[in-house]
Amino acid sequence: MIIRKEDALDYHSMGRKGKIEVVTTKPCVTQRDLSLAYSPGVAEPCREIYEDESKVFEYTAKGNLVAVISNGTAVLGLGDIGPMAGKPVMEGKGVLFKIFADIDVFDIELNSKDIDEIVRTVEIMEPTFGGINLEDFKGPECFHIEEELKKRLNIPVFHDDQHGTAIISGAALINACEIAGKKMQDVKVVYNGAGASGIACAKFHISLGLRPENVIMCDSKGVLYKGRTEGVNIYKEPFLAETEARTLADAFVGADIFVGLSTGNCVTQDMVRSMADNPIVFAMANPDPEITYEDAVDARPDIIMATGRSDFPNQVNNVLGFPFIFRGALDVNARAINEEMKKASAYALARLTKEEVPESVRKAYGVKEMSFGREYIIPKPFDQRVLTWVAPAVAQAAMDSGVARNPIDDMEAYKMELNIRMGRSQSIMSNIYRKAKNNPKRIVFPEGNKRKIIKAAQLSLDLEIAKPILIGKKSKIRKIAKENNYDISGIEIIDPGKYDKLDDYINHFLEKRQRKGITKNVAQKVISTRNNHFGAMMVELGDAYGMVSGLSKNYPSTIRPALQIIGKNKNYKKVSGFYMVSTKKETYFIADTTININPDAETLADIAIQTAEFVKKFDIVPRVALLSYSNFGSAPGDSPCKMRRALEIIRQRQPGLMVDGEMQADAAIVPDIIDSTFPFSSLKGGANVLICPDLNSGNIAYKLLSHIGGAHLTGPILRGMNKAVHVLQLGAEVSEILDMIAITVVDAQDSHSRDIEK
Repeated sequence: MIIRKEDALDYHSMGRKGKIEVVTTKPCVTQRDLSLAYSPGVAEPCREIYEDESKVFEYTAKGNLVAVISNGTAVLGLGDIGPMAGKPVMEGKGVLFKIFADIDVFDIELNSKDIDEIVRTVEIMEPTFGGINLEDFKGPECFHIEEELKKRLNIPVFHDDQHGTAIISGAALINACEIAGKKMQDVKVVYNGAGASGIACAKFHISLGLRPENVIMCDSKGVLYKGRTEGVNIYKEPFLAETEARTLADAFVGADIFVGLSTGNCVTQDMVRSMADNPIVFAMANPDPEITYEDAVDARPDIIMATGRSDFPNQVNNVLGFPFIFRGALDVNARAINEEMKKASAYALARLTKEEVPESVRKAYGVKEMSFGREYIIPKPFDQRVLTWVAPAVAQAAMDSGVARNPIDDMEAYKMELNIRMGRSQSIMSNIYRKAKNNPKRIVFPEGNKRKIIKAAQLSLDLEIAKPILIGKKSKIRKIAKENNYDISGIEIIDPGKYDKLDDYINHFLEKRQRKGITKNVAQKVISTRNNHFGAMMVELGDAYGMVSGLSKNYPSTIRPALQIIGKNKNYKKVSGFYMVSTKKETYFIADTTININPDAETLADIAIQTAEFVKKFDIVPRVALLSYSNFGSAPGDSPCKMRRALEIIRQRQPGLMVDGEMQADAAIVPDIIDSTFPFSSLKGGANVLICPDLNSGNIAYKLLSHIGGAHLTGPILRGMNKAVHVLQLGAEVSEILDMIAITVVDAQDSHSRDIEK
C-alpha cells in the first residue's frame, strides 16, 4: 500500500482538524436538559460521589475513559520528535481504542523528559481516568515510569510498546511451538533488540514457560553475555547469559526460535539455515523485518514465520491486544492490568486461533481455507471474534486475581453485551475494501478528466483495490494530474475517438439500438463523443468489469446509457437504488431512494430482494422491514395494501429471508416494540434493511438522517443491473468515490463469476 505525504496531510486537515472530537451522550436541548447537565442538577451526583467515591463510575464517564499519555521521545520509527509532533499518533491511538473497543480517549502530550515530573503529573490526573495507556516513551526511562505509576495508581497502567507486542507474540509463540512439536521449557531462543519491546517480550515469554537459561539477548553491540559491561543497564543485566556466542550470527546456531524487535535486514539466510529443525522466526521490525518473508521461507522451507506486516501470514499486530485488554479491565473496574490478565489475553488469542474460522473472515482475506497451521498461528486483526474472546478472558483473570472491583456475574451475557455495544458498523466498509483487494477488477471512469476522479483512481491503485481506466483526452488528464501532483503512471487512459475497438463498439451499439431510432451516424457520434456510453460499452463487451460515474452529471444522464447498453438483470423487474446509512451504533440499508417514484408491489418485492442480496456481500444477515404509516393492518390505504402484497411476493420468491411488514419505522428498528406489541412478527432483532413505499419517503428519509441525524451515507448503490455500474452523488468527495470504487469491484467480482458460470 502506498501512502503519500499529501494524502496523509489532507486526511488529518480536511474538515474538522485532527481525528477525534468530544460529543455529548445526554440530551442537551431544553433548559431543563441544561439544568440537569450543569447547575443546579449536577449537584446531586456530586453529593453522591462525595459520600461514596466509587459512585464516580456510576455518574461520570471515568469508567470508560483512558488517557493515552506520551512525551514523544520514541514515536513509531521517528524517534524523539517531541510531544506536539507526536500528537497525531496519540490521536490515532485514540481512534483505535474507539473503533475496536468503544473506549473513549483523551490524548495527553507532556512537555517533559524528567521522569519524576512525568510520574507526578500522571499521578495527579488519576481522578479523571479509568485507565492509563503509556505510549512512545523511550527506554530505559519507560520502565521506571510504568513501574512507579503502577505502585502509585489504583487504576490500570499499561505501556503498550512493552506489553502489547509481548502479549501478541506470546500467543503466536504458544501456537508456533505446538505446531513445531517443541516444548516451551526446552527451546533455545534468541532475541535481537534490547529496548522496551525486546525486554518486555523476553520477560513475558519466560512467564509463559521459557527457561531463562535458554535465552540469549542481543543488542546493537552483540550478545549480552556474562562479564560484558559496555552498554549494559539494570534492565539488561538479568539477560547477561553464560554463553560463548558474541555475535547475532553466533547466537543463531542451533536456536529454535528467533524474536526480532530491532532493525530491518539484519538477519541473513545463512543465519536462518543454522537454526534447529522447524525453526520459528518472528521478524517484527517495521516496516522492514529483520529478514524478508520470502528470504526466510526460501532458506528454510520448514520455517514458521511471523512479521509485523499485514501482507504476509501471521501478522503480530498490537491492535489484537490493547483495546480488548482495556475493555475487559474497565468493565470490571480493575485496579490494575497484572500479569495474570496479560497471560489470559495471550492464551485467549492462542485458543481462538484453533477455532474454525468463520466464512466472513475467510472471505474478507480472500482465501477459501484458513485454519490453524504454519501460516495461521494468530488471529487476523479484523476478526470480530477477538473482542468477545480477549475482553472476557481479561475480565475473568482480573476477578480471579482479586483486582476487579465490579465482578461480572454472567460472562455469556457480557459477551452478548459487547457485540451489541460495538454495533459493528465501522467494520462494514473495511470488509468491502479487503474483498476488493483480494481480486481487483478493471473499473472504467467516464469522467476521467475530473480532478477528484483522477485522485480516487490513483488511490484505488495505491490501495490495490481496482485497476482503474480513465476515459478522456490523454493530454488533458495528464495535465490535470501534473498540476495536482498525482502519480498516474500506472493508470490506463483511453481516448474514445482513438480507441482500436471503437468500430466494434459502434456496431454493437447500433445492433442494440437500431430499432430505437439510432442510425449508423448517430451511433458513431454517441460512442465516440459520449463517455458514459463508451464506458458502458467497455463493461458490456468485457473490456472492463465495472463503471463508476455521475460526479458531474445528474442521475438520469448517468444511468440511461448503462440501461440502454448493459441493461437490467433478467431476474428482476426493475433497477433500484439504495443508501447505506451508518450511525455510531448501527448501519441501515434504505431503498429505494433514487429511482422508482411509486413502485407497485412487484417492484417493491424486487427492491427488497435486490437490497437484501447485496447486503449479504457485507457479511451481514439481512432483516427486512416493509415500511408504511400502518402497523400490520392498523390503518387502511393504498400504501399499506401494496406493502402487504409485496410481503406475500417476497415470501413466495425468498422463503428463507427474514422479512415482515407493513410496519412503521419505529417498530422496524426498535426490537422492544416488536417483542412487546407484535410478538407474532417474524422480524426479530430490529430491521437493518428498510424498504420505503415510494421515492418520496426514501429520498426524504436518507437526507434527513444525514443532515439532522448526522449519519454517514454511502451510495447511491445501484441494484438490478446486468453488470456492475454505480452512480456517484453530484460533487462527491474523493473518499466517497473511493468507497464506491470498492463496492463496484466487489459487485463486479460477483458479476464476473456469473458470466463464467454461463
